[in-house]
Amino acid sequence: MTSIVKLFVVSLDTRSERRFDPHVTIQQLKAKLELITGIPVQNQKILLHNGDDDSQVVAQLDDDAKPLGYYGVRDFQTIKIVDTNPSTSFTGQLSDVSQVEKFELSDDAYAQRTDSVLAYKQRHKVGRFAPPSTEPTPEPTVNIPVGSRCEVESTEPGLNKRGVVRFFGQTEFAAGLWVGVEYDEPMGKNDGSLKGVQYFTCRPNYGVFVRPAKVTVGDFPVEEIDFDDEEI
Repeated sequence: MTSIVKLFVVSLDTRSERRFDPHVTIQQLKAKLELITGIPVQNQKILLHNGDDDSQVVAQLDDDAKPLGYYGVRDFQTIKIVDTNPSTSFTGQLSDVSQVEKFELSDDAYAQRTDSVLAYKQRHKVGRFAPPSTEPTPEPTVNIPVGSRCEVESTEPGLNKRGVVRFFGQTEFAAGLWVGVEYDEPMGKNDGSLKGVQYFTCRPNYGVFVRPAKVTVGDFPVEEIDFDDEEI
Protein backbone atom coordinates (compact mmCIF):
# COMPACT_ATOMS: atom_id res chain seq x y z
CA MET A 1 0.00 0.00 0.00
CA THR A 2 1.30 3.43 -0.88
CA SER A 3 2.41 5.61 2.00
CA ILE A 4 0.35 8.57 0.78
CA VAL A 5 -3.06 8.75 -0.91
CA LYS A 6 -4.31 11.89 -2.71
CA LEU A 7 -7.98 12.68 -2.12
CA PHE A 8 -10.35 15.54 -2.86
CA VAL A 9 -12.05 16.79 0.31
CA VAL A 10 -15.48 18.32 -0.31
CA SER A 11 -17.98 19.88 2.08
CA LEU A 12 -20.78 22.42 1.71
CA ASP A 13 -18.34 25.33 2.06
CA THR A 14 -14.97 23.88 1.00
CA ARG A 15 -13.20 21.88 -1.70
CA SER A 16 -9.49 21.04 -1.74
CA GLU A 17 -7.00 18.34 -2.70
CA ARG A 18 -5.26 16.75 0.30
CA ARG A 19 -2.80 13.95 1.01
CA PHE A 20 -3.32 11.44 3.77
CA ASP A 21 -1.51 8.48 5.27
CA PRO A 22 -3.76 5.44 4.63
CA HIS A 23 -2.76 4.09 8.04
CA VAL A 24 -4.44 7.01 9.85
CA THR A 25 -7.60 5.93 11.67
CA ILE A 26 -11.00 7.39 10.78
CA GLN A 27 -11.08 9.06 14.21
CA GLN A 28 -7.75 10.76 13.48
CA LEU A 29 -8.95 11.63 9.98
CA LYS A 30 -12.03 13.35 11.41
CA ALA A 31 -9.83 15.56 13.59
CA LYS A 32 -7.90 16.65 10.49
CA LEU A 33 -11.09 17.20 8.49
CA GLU A 34 -12.48 19.47 11.21
CA LEU A 35 -9.56 21.86 10.59
CA ILE A 36 -10.27 21.79 6.83
CA THR A 37 -14.07 21.97 6.75
CA GLY A 38 -14.99 23.48 10.12
CA ILE A 39 -17.39 20.61 10.77
CA PRO A 40 -17.03 19.23 14.34
CA VAL A 41 -15.82 15.65 14.67
CA GLN A 42 -19.06 14.47 16.27
CA ASN A 43 -21.11 15.92 13.39
CA GLN A 44 -19.16 14.34 10.52
CA LYS A 45 -20.54 11.70 8.17
CA ILE A 46 -17.80 10.78 5.67
CA LEU A 47 -18.80 9.37 2.28
CA LEU A 48 -16.36 8.03 -0.31
CA HIS A 49 -17.10 8.72 -4.01
CA ASN A 50 -15.15 8.05 -7.20
CA GLY A 51 -15.45 11.74 -8.15
CA ASP A 52 -17.14 15.05 -7.30
CA ASP A 53 -19.93 14.50 -9.80
CA ASP A 54 -20.46 10.84 -8.95
CA SER A 55 -23.59 10.49 -6.80
CA GLN A 56 -22.93 6.83 -6.02
CA VAL A 57 -21.43 6.23 -2.57
CA VAL A 58 -18.54 3.76 -2.71
CA ALA A 59 -18.29 3.47 1.07
CA GLN A 60 -19.26 5.22 4.28
CA LEU A 61 -16.25 5.71 6.54
CA ASP A 62 -18.12 5.09 9.77
CA ASP A 63 -15.82 2.90 11.87
CA ASP A 64 -13.61 5.25 13.87
CA ALA A 65 -11.17 2.47 14.77
CA LYS A 66 -10.50 1.34 11.19
CA PRO A 67 -7.59 2.84 9.17
CA LEU A 68 -8.37 4.90 6.09
CA GLY A 69 -6.78 2.24 3.86
CA TYR A 70 -9.28 -0.34 5.10
CA TYR A 71 -11.88 1.23 2.79
CA GLY A 72 -9.71 0.72 -0.31
CA VAL A 73 -9.31 4.43 -1.09
CA ARG A 74 -7.49 5.31 -4.33
CA ASP A 75 -5.75 8.44 -5.57
CA PHE A 76 -8.08 11.26 -6.67
CA GLN A 77 -11.24 9.78 -5.21
CA THR A 78 -13.49 12.21 -3.32
CA ILE A 79 -14.50 12.16 0.32
CA LYS A 80 -17.60 14.22 1.04
CA ILE A 81 -18.12 15.40 4.59
CA VAL A 82 -21.76 15.87 5.57
CA ASP A 83 -22.64 17.92 8.65
CA THR A 84 -25.28 15.89 10.50
CA ASN A 85 -26.13 18.79 12.83
CA PRO A 86 -25.44 22.11 11.03
CA SER A 87 -27.38 24.07 13.68
CA THR A 88 -24.39 23.69 16.04
CA SER A 89 -21.79 24.86 13.52
CA PHE A 90 -21.34 27.46 10.78
CA THR A 91 -21.80 24.98 7.93
CA GLY A 92 -23.57 26.66 5.04
CA GLN A 93 -23.81 30.01 6.80
CA LEU A 94 -20.65 31.36 5.16
CA SER A 95 -22.14 30.90 1.68
CA ASP A 96 -25.79 31.69 2.46
CA VAL A 97 -26.42 35.41 1.94
CA SER A 98 -30.23 35.12 1.91
CA GLN A 99 -30.47 36.57 5.43
CA VAL A 100 -28.13 39.50 4.76
CA GLU A 101 -29.91 42.85 4.70
CA LYS A 102 -29.16 44.57 1.40
CA PHE A 103 -28.83 48.28 0.72
CA GLU A 104 -30.56 49.24 -2.51
CA LEU A 105 -30.32 52.49 -4.48
CA SER A 106 -32.08 53.24 -7.74
CA ASP A 107 -30.03 54.15 -10.83
CA ASP A 108 -31.50 57.67 -10.87
CA ALA A 109 -30.71 58.28 -7.20
CA TYR A 110 -27.17 56.97 -7.66
CA ALA A 111 -26.62 59.19 -10.72
CA GLN A 112 -27.55 62.28 -8.68
CA ARG A 113 -24.96 61.64 -5.97
CA THR A 114 -21.78 63.73 -6.10
CA ASP A 115 -19.69 61.46 -3.84
CA SER A 116 -19.96 58.30 -5.93
CA VAL A 117 -17.48 56.48 -8.14
CA LEU A 118 -19.64 57.40 -11.12
CA ALA A 119 -19.39 61.11 -10.30
CA TYR A 120 -15.61 60.82 -9.85
CA LYS A 121 -15.21 59.16 -13.25
CA GLN A 122 -17.37 61.78 -14.91
CA ARG A 123 -15.39 64.66 -13.37
CA HIS A 124 -11.97 63.20 -14.22
CA LYS A 125 -13.01 61.62 -17.52
CA VAL A 126 -11.79 58.12 -16.74
CA GLY A 127 -13.11 54.72 -17.75
CA ARG A 128 -16.01 54.90 -20.19
CA PHE A 129 -16.05 58.69 -19.82
CA ALA A 130 -12.49 59.05 -21.11
CA PRO A 131 -12.09 60.48 -24.62
CA PRO A 132 -11.43 57.81 -27.24
CA SER A 133 -7.77 57.02 -27.84
CA THR A 134 -6.47 57.11 -31.39
CA GLU A 135 -3.35 55.08 -30.60
CA PRO A 136 -3.49 51.29 -30.16
CA THR A 137 -2.34 49.89 -26.86
CA PRO A 138 0.94 48.05 -27.43
CA GLU A 139 1.27 44.49 -26.15
CA PRO A 140 3.87 44.21 -23.37
CA THR A 141 7.09 42.41 -24.22
CA VAL A 142 7.03 39.04 -22.49
CA ASN A 143 9.46 36.13 -22.85
CA ILE A 144 7.71 32.87 -21.93
CA PRO A 145 9.17 30.06 -24.10
CA VAL A 146 6.94 27.08 -24.82
CA GLY A 147 8.39 23.97 -23.16
CA SER A 148 9.95 25.83 -20.23
CA ARG A 149 9.31 24.96 -16.59
CA CYS A 150 7.24 27.50 -14.72
CA GLU A 151 5.40 28.33 -11.52
CA VAL A 152 1.91 29.88 -11.51
CA GLU A 153 0.91 32.39 -8.86
CA SER A 154 -1.49 30.91 -6.30
CA THR A 155 -3.91 32.59 -3.91
CA GLU A 156 -3.49 29.73 -1.40
CA PRO A 157 -0.51 30.35 0.92
CA GLY A 158 2.25 27.76 0.60
CA LEU A 159 0.79 26.13 -2.52
CA ASN A 160 3.17 26.07 -5.51
CA LYS A 161 1.46 25.35 -8.80
CA ARG A 162 4.22 24.09 -11.08
CA GLY A 163 4.23 22.74 -14.57
CA VAL A 164 5.35 23.23 -18.18
CA VAL A 165 4.45 26.04 -20.59
CA ARG A 166 2.58 24.40 -23.49
CA PHE A 167 1.12 27.48 -25.22
CA PHE A 168 1.76 31.21 -25.40
CA GLY A 169 -0.06 33.70 -27.57
CA GLN A 170 -3.46 35.02 -28.65
CA THR A 171 -6.62 32.95 -28.17
CA GLU A 172 -10.18 32.96 -29.44
CA PHE A 173 -11.81 32.93 -25.99
CA ALA A 174 -10.48 36.34 -24.82
CA ALA A 175 -8.34 39.23 -26.03
CA GLY A 176 -4.68 39.67 -25.12
CA LEU A 177 -1.89 37.21 -24.43
CA TRP A 178 -2.51 33.93 -22.58
CA VAL A 179 -0.21 31.22 -21.26
CA GLY A 180 -1.30 27.59 -21.44
CA VAL A 181 0.26 25.51 -18.66
CA GLU A 182 0.25 21.77 -18.08
CA TYR A 183 0.43 21.32 -14.30
CA ASP A 184 2.44 18.56 -12.65
CA GLU A 185 -0.64 17.57 -10.68
CA PRO A 186 -4.40 17.73 -11.51
CA MET A 187 -4.94 21.27 -10.24
CA GLY A 188 -6.06 22.63 -13.62
CA LYS A 189 -9.40 23.19 -15.29
CA ASN A 190 -9.17 21.58 -18.73
CA ASP A 191 -7.18 19.37 -21.11
CA GLY A 192 -5.61 22.23 -23.09
CA SER A 193 -8.81 23.10 -24.91
CA LEU A 194 -11.31 25.88 -24.24
CA LYS A 195 -14.61 26.68 -25.93
CA GLY A 196 -14.07 24.04 -28.57
CA VAL A 197 -10.52 25.05 -29.54
CA GLN A 198 -7.53 22.78 -28.70
CA TYR A 199 -4.50 24.98 -27.93
CA PHE A 200 -2.37 22.15 -26.52
CA THR A 201 -2.90 18.59 -25.31
CA CYS A 202 -2.68 17.20 -21.77
CA ARG A 203 -4.63 15.02 -19.39
CA PRO A 204 -8.02 16.28 -18.09
CA ASN A 205 -7.72 18.74 -15.16
CA TYR A 206 -3.99 19.23 -15.78
CA GLY A 207 -4.37 22.20 -18.16
CA VAL A 208 -5.01 25.87 -17.38
CA PHE A 209 -4.86 29.26 -19.12
CA VAL A 210 -3.51 32.24 -17.17
CA ARG A 211 -2.28 35.73 -17.88
CA PRO A 212 1.51 36.15 -18.35
CA ALA A 213 1.76 38.26 -15.19
CA LYS A 214 0.88 35.19 -13.10
CA VAL A 215 3.62 33.01 -14.62
CA THR A 216 7.27 32.84 -13.55
CA VAL A 217 9.62 30.89 -15.82
CA GLY A 218 12.62 29.18 -14.24
CA ASP A 219 14.23 25.97 -13.05
CA PHE A 220 11.28 24.73 -11.00
CA PRO A 221 11.58 20.98 -10.35
CA VAL A 222 8.56 18.76 -9.86
CA GLU A 223 7.61 19.27 -6.24
CA GLU A 224 6.55 16.39 -4.01
CA ILE A 225 4.41 17.69 -1.14
CA ASP A 226 4.76 15.58 1.99
CA PHE A 227 2.66 15.97 5.10
CA ASP A 228 3.63 14.71 8.53
CA ASP A 229 1.18 13.61 11.20
CA GLU A 230 0.58 17.18 12.34
CA GLU A 231 -0.28 18.51 8.89
CA ILE A 232 -3.03 18.00 6.36
